[in-house]
Amino acid sequence: MTTAQVAEGRPAVVTIDLHRGHLDPAVATMPLAADAAARVTEANANLLAGARTRGIPVVHVVTSYHDVSEIASNPWWARVAGTSATRANVLKHQLPESPGLQVMPQLLDPGYDIVVYNKKRYDAFVATELDHVLRSRGVETLLLTGVNTNSCVLATTVAANSRDYRPIVVEDCVDTMDPSLHDPALAVIRQAFGWTATVKEVLDAL
Repeated sequence: MTTAQVAEGRPAVVTIDLHRGHLDPAVATMPLAADAAARVTEANANLLAGARTRGIPVVHVVTSYHDVSEIASNPWWARVAGTSATRANVLKHQLPESPGLQVMPQLLDPGYDIVVYNKKRYDAFVATELDHVLRSRGVETLLLTGVNTNSCVLATTVAANSRDYRPIVVEDCVDTMDPSLHDPALAVIRQAFGWTATVKEVLDAL
């Protein structure tokens, strides 16, 4: 992707599940590896700081549920619970009063950022106000970051493409609990659904 392509259309940064439930080893119910969590947190902090200084909207989308039944109503999640090394805690993830619901503090500017709660599925548009938040601000280009590359990031990129946004996944700002699927997920995105770029490429372009 060229720098001109990054700058084309009104951009916004959309982060996906950059919460303590994935990124804080002390409380995470479905954690990234500690080194990956630290790396992704630092990269996102750099991107978000640069976006804010340029007046670019920052929208955090956070998975949250009212109760376990909302999770278990997904047949695959109900079946995989307790059987998967990375998703064993899927029925305990992001429930009320969990510290995991909090966006990582170093990534949140409460006076600037918008937080969209109640993400229920991998696709960050489903059952959330994300599309309205973006359309009402004239956003055309989505700078996508977050966890996991091969599930929520991929699904949201596909959904953004289908809604005629311009999705750009910021490579160093995404990672996954399934490390072997990180690069293949990015390859799928580049082939059929959007672009990828580094933090440096994005900030240089903006």
